[in-house]
This record gives sequence, structure tokens and C-alpha cells, in this order.
Amino acid sequence: MESLLILHAVAAVCAPWLVRRASLAVLALPPAAAFLATALGRLPARESRTWAPPLGLELAFRVDALAVLMMSLVTGVGALIMIYSARYFPRGDDGLGRYGVFMSGFAGSMLGLVAADNLLLLYVFWELTTLCSYLLIGYDPESRPSRRAAMKALWITTIGGLAMLAGFVLLGQAAGTYRISDILAHPPHVGPAAVVLILAGALSKSAIFPFSTWLPAAMAAPTPVSAYLHAAAMVKAGVYLLARLGPALGDAAPWREVAVPLGVVTMLLGGWRALRETDLKRLLAYGTVGQLGLLTVLFGSGNGGAALAGAAMLLAHALFKAALFLVVGIVDHQAGTRDLRELSGGGRSMPWVCAVAVLAGASMAGLPPLVGFAGKEAALETLLGTPFVLAGVVAGSALTAAYTLRFLWGAFCDKPGVAARETPRSAPRVPAAMFGPAALLSVLGLVLAPFASWYGHALSGYIATFRDKGQETHVVLWGGFSLPLLLSAVSLAAGVALFLAREPVARAGAALHVLDSGQVFWSAVRRLDRFAIQLTGLVQRGSVPDYLMLTLFAAIGVGVFSLASGGPPRLDVPVVAWQRPEQPLVAVLIVASAALALFARAYILLGVVVGITGYGTALLFLVHGSPDLALTQFLAETVSLVVFALVLRRLPIGPVRGRLPFWFRTGLGLAVAVVVTGAGMLAMGARTAQPVGALMGAAAEQAGARNIVSALIVDIRAWDTMGESTVLVVLTLGVTSLVFLRRTSYHIEPGPHAAADRTRWLAAALPRGQRALAFEVVARLTFRTVLVLSVFLLFIGHSAVGGGFAGGIVAGMAITVRYLAGGRNELAAAVPMHAGVLMGAGLTLSTGTALAGLLFGRAALDLLATDVTVPLAGHLHVGTGLLFDLGVYVSVVGMVQDILRALGAELDRQIDAEESA
Repeated sequence: MESLLILHAVAAVCAPWLVRRASLAVLALPPAAAFLATALGRLPARESRTWAPPLGLELAFRVDALAVLMMSLVTGVGALIMIYSARYFPRGDDGLGRYGVFMSGFAGSMLGLVAADNLLLLYVFWELTTLCSYLLIGYDPESRPSRRAAMKALWITTIGGLAMLAGFVLLGQAAGTYRISDILAHPPHVGPAAVVLILAGALSKSAIFPFSTWLPAAMAAPTPVSAYLHAAAMVKAGVYLLARLGPALGDAAPWREVAVPLGVVTMLLGGWRALRETDLKRLLAYGTVGQLGLLTVLFGSGNGGAALAGAAMLLAHALFKAALFLVVGIVDHQAGTRDLRELSGGGRSMPWVCAVAVLAGASMAGLPPLVGFAGKEAALETLLGTPFVLAGVVAGSALTAAYTLRFLWGAFCDKPGVAARETPRSAPRVPAAMFGPAALLSVLGLVLAPFASWYGHALSGYIATFRDKGQETHVVLWGGFSLPLLLSAVSLAAGVALFLAREPVARAGAALHVLDSGQVFWSAVRRLDRFAIQLTGLVQRGSVPDYLMLTLFAAIGVGVFSLASGGPPRLDVPVVAWQRPEQPLVAVLIVASAALALFARAYILLGVVVGITGYGTALLFLVHGSPDLALTQFLAETVSLVVFALVLRRLPIGPVRGRLPFWFRTGLGLAVAVVVTGAGMLAMGARTAQPVGALMGAAAEQAGARNIVSALIVDIRAWDTMGESTVLVVLTLGVTSLVFLRRTSYHIEPGPHAAADRTRWLAAALPRGQRALAFEVVARLTFRTVLVLSVFLLFIGHSAVGGGFAGGIVAGMAITVRYLAGGRNELAAAVPMHAGVLMGAGLTLSTGTALAGLLFGRAALDLLATDVTVPLAGHLHVGTGLLFDLGVYVSVVGMVQDILRALGAELDRQIDAEESA
């Protein structure tokens, strides 16, 4: 399974190149390979890999009968859609590469979702499908309807997904495991809150009322996207979740009480709205909403019989609805419109396309001998014991038959009223790549119908997992004359009557339509926006002192609330004045610097004394036996001082004045100090388990590291380090972009006297009045030495004090000295590579190194390891962790360069421009 997911990921990454060199059809190979592997039974029934055991995270997959059904639909239909897309979009379309990326990513995400055997892993793939669908629906970024539809789908499905995640956590905690197969084997007792939260995610994903509004709006997407996401894949995710967790939660309140009524309401509302739509895609979209309601009724019933009928309808719906969406694309491609009021004579100009549509439409309406008929008969049979639900489903089936006839009439029949608008020219021939997928899906609805009885046998293992077996249900092509057959005939007759009375029905629907769900949604969004603006204007006033004051008050409030609500505190920690004589001296230095900062009236003095407090903290780390923390603090403080000095150049120069009274600021600071100190002491006193630091020694030794801090960062918490590096890179790019939008590189621009200047120590020098010869000499002499030192710190990080972060900051300081000595052109000479390239290369190296081990069946950073002895450096542990640390090193260098460009070089350019003006 992992290999198939990796194949889809590689296809997504390479999609722009493949589309440019070949065709979109090449991207059909990964889903086709997955379909063959599924159909031939080449996938292991269970597959798992440890990811983060303490959090219950694991790469666990299970391929049972239900997963095989969904995987076959996702991969088979996905491959056909890719082939169809190759001719649907015009050659040379600028968005084809982007489309290939998102479709391949979506197919892989959906494949992982239906095979996941871990709730948290399922959620990861769930959100990936949400993201890909958002990008696919908004395929045309210049179209306002596309952007609005994509945003609506993202809002609704993301909020539902977050609710579902909370439900997953509650379910996993109640079961003691997040493994889905274990939960199904031993269903836990869960409260109503968990059930409702999980249902919120499932119902929002499958566009069940009241979350239905996003699906019809998503028809702004290209037709192949609609055929895949909204007929065979994404909207099925919510239904699949009901089917997957139904055996465990079907008996829990309020699973049935919520899912079944909402499913019936959705089926009726969707079918009724489809009867008055004039756009063929939107007609099918509302029909999809109605049929998803039927699937929700069946899987929400929580019993084996209904689940079997639901599985049969799941297959039938994917086949006929995907085929009909593809037919709409053909009609639109040939006629230039999807409006049924402007279409006439399509059955004569495209007879084979009409035949495909009739076959798929007959399956959707439930006519024999098609899989749609077998599924509908099974659904009616399983609901015989619930009269009210059965009546709703019969009424919904009548609406389905009516809008099916409306679709076929609107797309292919002759309409005397629009005959004058029918073009006499012969339409271009339908490309085989477009007709073939639609025809194949439609014909499969006929070919698979005789095997309906085998279908129930294939799903017997899944059906057996339900504790409630429900009404005995048979999925057969012909079950004889029975009550379900009679009800089916009644629904078909009622559907024909509704179609014949389509004009009065459409007028009645328009008269009854007093509330537009789309308007309600955007009205709520606008109100939320206004509230957010008002709240932001209240608390975000652009004053850093105000933000800091609010933060400090919040810290005090949390501490006081914790003490008040937690009872009398227990302070069992012995208080020692000091352990070494250096500690009180450093403490006095820090206190004196902090007190001096209160009276400083110059910004540069304030920056220096605040920096001294940071250096003092580094000394405290050092005397406590933490040289790694001391080195990192010292280097970070130095870079911060440089940045502070660079920013001061553009701030208005004047005395520092506090807006708040001195006594207020002093009291607030002392209160925060008391709360933070007390919280730390109380936390240490409340400890009951062994400190985690005592376990680090053995873990570091196992990782082959002599430096516990380095082992913690690179080996024990490597995933955290990778995430933190990503956050730092994104933060740097965001801050520098907010400061200045100008992102051009700076190149060496020698002045008119550069050739005659024999005292130039650097590649580029400042103007004569700004030069400092001694500084230039020091910068030239120390640059390479400091770079060597930074590399040395990188290599010895596993054995001594150092590491990629410290080495990167040291290298950044060397670049900073070059910049301060020679200006922005010297910065371009010192680092000729773009900062974004460095940061991207560093992140790629870190993530690639971590994932390489997983690809070869090892731990993330346990692929390569060896010990070598290097002259002068001594013993070195060289392995995959070193490559990971190298990525951190390169990322940090890129971040420092980006800061120098934004806060230094750009300011230099502005100053020069102002002086020239």
C-alpha cells in the first residue's frame, strides 16, 4: 500500500513535467496500477509501520471487502477520468500541470483514506482530500464563482473535519486504541458527544443537510473534477466513514437518530431541487445530493442488511453518476452549453452518446436489468420494517426517476421551441478518449448486474461485523414479484407523472423556494467577517506594548485561576540559594541589566542592556552544565542584536518614553516573575514520575551520540525538529515579506573609483565616507575561518557541543560581518545564491533524509551510521542524522541571509535612493 501511495505522490510531483512532455493520460498509470493490484488481490490484508507510538500514530492499512470496493472505485474511475481529461482540456492550457498535480494528489489521498486502519491516519488523508478538492474546484483562479465555490467547500468540510477529529480522539480514548480494526472487534462504549462529532464530519463531507450547499456550488469546477470528486470519490468519503464505523457505532445513540432522518430529508430536498434546474451539471449535482441521502439512510441504519444494500448502491451510484457527468462534459464540449433550454436534437447528432446516457440514466432511475435496479430493490427490502423511512425513500426514488427523465429530455430530445437555435452544421466527432470512459462506466452497470448475488457473498465478511443483522436483504437482479418490486414500480410511475407535469412542478418549486442556502451561507460569512474586523480593531491596535501587556496579564490570570481552582498548592521542592559561586554573580548581572533597561533613554542602549540579560542567561546555562543551550542562546542573542541595530536605522530617533507609568510597569513585571517562578516550583513539586531527563542518557547512547542535547534534537525528536525548522522558514519568509515586498537579488555594483581603489579588501566596498578599513580587514581575514568553525560545529554536534542550528547561526554571523563591512553588494558576493533556494534546499534535505529511511523499511534517521576518527576533530559519528542536521544548517543560513536582505540590503537601497533624490 505504501508503494502505491508513494507512486501517486511521485506522479503529483512530476505532473507538470509529464504533462508538458507527454499528456495527462500518463497520469492515469498510477491509479491504473493501483486498480490492477486491488483487482488481482496483490495487496496485503494488513500492513503497519510504527510512526509515533506514544501518540497512537502509525502507518496502518487494512484491505478488507469494503476497502476493496472503495479502492476499486477510486482507482478505476480515477484512471478513466485522467484519460478523459487528456482530451477534455485544450492542449497547451496553462493550468494542465497544476490540474495533474492536484488530481494525482487527490487520487492518492483518497486511496490512503479508504485503506487506513488508524483513525488519526484516516484524518490526515481526509484533510488532504479536502485541500486537493479546494484546489481543484478553484481550478480557474480568475473565475469568481470558482473561487467562491472552492472557499465554501473548504469552509464546510474543514469545520466538519475538525469536529470529526475531536470525535476520533474521544473514540480512541474510550477504546484505548486508534486502530480501526481493533475498535470494530471490540466496540467501546462512547458518549453521544463523540458520535455527534464523528457524524458532523461524515455528513459535511457527503453534503448531507444542512451541509448540502457546497456540492451544487462546486459544479463551477471542470466537469472531470465533478465526475471524480462529486460522483465517485470525495463525497463518498463521508458515506464510507459511516460504513466503516457503523459496526462499532451503529447501536450507539444518537447514530441512527441523526443519520437516518437527515438522510431522508436530504434525499427529498435534493431530488425536489433537481426538478427545476436548467444547468445539466447542477441537475446532476442536486441528484447526487439526493442519492447521498439514500446512502446515508442505509449506512446510518447501523445494521448488516442495510449496509449490504448501501454497498450495492455505492457501486451503482459511482458507475452511473460518473458516466452521466462525463456525458455532460461531452455535450458541453460539442454544443458549447449545458443549459437544457438551449439544447435540442442531441440524440440525432450524438446517438452513441445518447445511448450511453440512457443506459446510465436507466440505472440511476432503477430500471432492470442494471445494477441500479438491484441496489434499489435491496434498499427497499431492507427498509420494510421502518414504514416512515420507507415512504421517504419511495418518494425520493420517484423524484430520482423524474429528474432522470428531465436530464435525458433536456440533453438529447428535440424541442420545438428551440429548434431555431439548433445549428445545422454537423457537430465535430466525439473524441474516443472522451467517449470511451463514459461508455465503459455505463456498460459496466449492465455487465455487473447479473453478478449481483455474488456481490452479496463477496461482502459477507464485512456484513458479519455488524452486531445488528437487521432485515434479511438480498442483492439480486430478479427476486420475483414482491413488495419491493411493487414499490419500485409505484415510484417509477410517480416519477413519470412528475416529469410529464414538469412545468407546473417547476413553478411550484420556485414558489416554495423562499430560502436560498447559498445566500444563508454567505450572509453568515459576511457577518463573521464584520465581527472579526470589529474584534480585531478592538484588540489589534498596532501597539507592541499593548500586545505585551495583554500577554503578561493573561499569564498572570492563568496562574491565579489555576491556583484558585486547584486547591491549596503543595510546595515540596527544596529551595537552594545557589549551588556554585558563579551563579549569584551572574544573577546580579542579569538583575542589574534589567534594572538599567528601565532607566535607559536611548534605543541603542536599551537594545544593548536587554542583550546583556540574554548573555547572562546563557552564562547561567553554562554554569548549570548546559553548554549547548548556552552556545545557542549566545549566538541567537548576537544575531538579534544585529537585527535590532539594522531596524533602528529607519526608526525615528528620539528618547525612549514609556506610555505607562513606571510603577505600573514595575509591578506588572514583578507579578509575572512571581507567577512564573511559582508555577515552575509547583510543577516540580507535583512531579510523580521519573524525570524524562534521566532516560535521555540511554537513548543518546543507543543513537550513537555522546551529546544528549544533540541526540534529543536530531534523533529522539527529529520529527519535531523538522516541524520547527519548517515553521521558522515560513515565519522568516512571512515576516520579511511583510516588511518589504521587494524581493529582488542584489548584485555587485562597483563605483566609479573602484578600479583605482587599491585598499579594497572585499568584493564590494561601501562609499568612501562610510568605510572602516580595519573592519574590512577583519571581515576578510575571519570570514573563511568562521565558516570552517561553523562546519566544525556541524560535524561534532553528535559528539560534543555544536550541531546544525549552532553551525548555521555561526555561518550567518560570518555573512553578517561581511555585510556590515561591505554593504548590500558585499552580501550578494558573500552569498550569491537566493535565500529562498537555501531555505528550500535545507528543508528538502532534512525531510528527504527523514523519509529515505522509511522508504527502505528503517526508522526515519536510522538508514546509515558509522564512526570515524578525524585529525584535530577526533571521534565523529557520521550517519543519516548528520545529513538531517546539514539540512537544518543550510536552512538557518538561508534565514539569516533573508533577514539581512529585507532589514539590511533593502534599507540600504532606500537610504541611497533618498539621498540621491
